[in-house]
Amino acid sequence: MARLIAIDYGLKRVGLAIADPLKIIASPYQTVSTPELEDFLLSFDQKEVIEAFVVGMPKNLKNESTQATEMVENFVKQLKTKFPEIPVHLVDERFTSKMAADAMIAGGAKKKDRRIKENVDKISAAIILQSFLDFKVST
Repeated sequence: MARLIAIDYGLKRVGLAIADPLKIIASPYQTVSTPELEDFLLSFDQKEVIEAFVVGMPKNLKNESTQATEMVENFVKQLKTKFPEIPVHLVDERFTSKMAADAMIAGGAKKKDRRIKENVDKISAAIILQSFLDFKVST
């Protein structure tokens, strides 16, 4: 079955999440360094069929572009070039880092684990993907 993969893109590292085969539940998957992302996605695409990418788009509270928006837009262009047959969906990523930290607290994660930014990144990616899945169900 084809998979949805979410990407929380950052300058240093990228959080990744995947949906279950039925596309109901998003799960944190992995964090990779940004320079390794292309090789990781090419390798993942060899093992799994990727149905679509879901990329978190940074915006400010007024829904305007931020400094990070241009970086993510450039990444999306590269992604579409490398994987022209795979659709890319953009999802508002405002508050996902805060939501990820709150989810870790609610889940009983120790303070030491919450400070590991890689954990926050992949949980943020899962929140991005889950919001996409929930939106698809409601439409």
